[in-house]
Amino acid sequence: MFNEDELERYARHIVLADVGGPGQQKLKAARVLAIGAGGLGAPILQYLAAAGVGTITTVDDDTVSLSNLQRQVIHGTPDLGRLKVESARDAMLRINPNVVVNTVAARFTPANAAALVADHDVVVDGSDNFTTRFLAADTCFAVGRPLVTAAVSEFDGSITTLKPYETGADGEPNPSWRCLFPEPPPPGLVPACVEAGILGAVVGVLGTLAATEVLKLITGVGEPLIRRFLMVDLKTMRFDTIDYHRNPNTTVPKVPQPA
Repeated sequence: MFNEDELERYARHIVLADVGGPGQQKLKAARVLAIGAGGLGAPILQYLAAAGVGTITTVDDDTVSLSNLQRQVIHGTPDLGRLKVESARDAMLRINPNVVVNTVAARFTPANAAALVADHDVVVDGSDNFTTRFLAADTCFAVGRPLVTAAVSEFDGSITTLKPYETGADGEPNPSWRCLFPEPPPPGLVPACVEAGILGAVVGVLGTLAATEVLKLITGVGEPLIRRFLMVDLKTMRFDTIDYHRNPNTTVPKVPQPA
């Protein structure tokens, strides 16, 4: 049930035909794991909290620095030096005190990945490195949790939604992340944000798209980006979607199972 504050707060969802009261109840009951509280994580976490996702767990071991503030809008100048998960938690609770925010001030690693993923309904990856991205995809595949994964670079971004542990309506298994990218690129091949730079608003666009995918998965609204890889070029405002399918030759490394 919703209290009076929640009824007014979520009024625009409740009157929305495709969401309504039942959809809002699903959001309230949902548990979402968000990997990263930086550029992509900022809009992801803000919109999930505002939407009333009942429990949000944020995993990040970094602290807020001045160079973050050009794009990581969940943090502010007074937060410099604070753990990002703590700064983000405070911001989310300012937006919506009805949600539960859990913080994990650590990296997402093989030691904690399976247990964290298994404790949540949906995982959204807004990390900034290939090691974490591949670990998140492999773990969600092994544990059986949907993953929304987004990435950004300079003026560009991409996003897809993964459910490789299920089959589609055509009876074919859904593809995994490694059907798109079999292995991480060699170190140094793709320049990091600190080297190449990034337009601040790019993470806002891709992070908002990622949050939308999470809300769709929870409520069952619309068609998620399963089997589809959305590429965004914000220099030209071009959005392109590539269809991709399960590669039967793809192998997924074993990951530790939750205890």
